[in-house]
Amino acid sequence: MFRAYITAYLKSRQDLHQEKMTLLVYQLEPGPSGLPIEVYAFTKTVEWMEYEAIQADIFSHLVAAVPEFGLRLFQEPAGWIFQALVTTQSARIGGCPAEVKVE
Repeated sequence: MFRAYITAYLKSRQDLHQEKMTLLVYQLEPGPSGLPIEVYAFTKTVEWMEYEAIQADIFSHLVAAVPEFGLRLFQEPAGWIFQALVTTQSARIGGCPAEVKVE
């Protein structure tokens, strides 16, 4: 249903090509981190800053719409995130990172 919503939303945008150019939303293969969705569309502009603004508006809208479908976003955590968690937990308990237990 979310994929159909994305397609309808993109078709409502006046800044995207609606005919003679591909506008496609499809699911990639599911994996351990979820079900990726890919958006393929063309803007009517070739101005780089305007293109970036359109792309940002589209994804901001989609991110905000995700909870309405009972879905959650997933982002693969980077190594620095784990280090920050360990450091934060260590500071809270007054010890060094080696004292933090990860369950």
